[in-house]
Amino acid sequence: MAGSYLLDTNIVIALFASEPSAVDQFANANEVFLCGVVVGELYFGARKSARVTENVARVDALAATNPILDCDLDTSRQYGIVKESLRAKGKLIPDNDIWIAAIALQFGLILATRDAHFNEVDGLPIATW
Repeated sequence: MAGSYLLDTNIVIALFASEPSAVDQFANANEVFLCGVVVGELYFGARKSARVTENVARVDALAATNPILDCDLDTSRQYGIVKESLRAKGKLIPDNDIWIAAIALQFGLILATRDAHFNEVDGLPIATW
């Protein structure tokens, strides 16, 4: 499915592991974006790994070759809408994932993820790579 995607952390990890399904989807995407939240999670994972230097370099390379979307006032508004909707349904998800969903919604991107809890976010297009 071609389109414009925001990559969740677990998809980037799958790409780093050269998982065929993620690599194929990545290759067929029209556009791929990262967000600052995901990049931060990747740097955290790299820093706590056994191969810090190698893994930080991988994140650096990915960040250098893909656009990174950051939070702004519109993102913050979207975050508030998403979090209140989830709270009202009694279906809260991790705060970092609410920020990721807010960015995907703000920019009209399909969220590429393997986390089923994103299905709780109203109106969020999701692709499972």
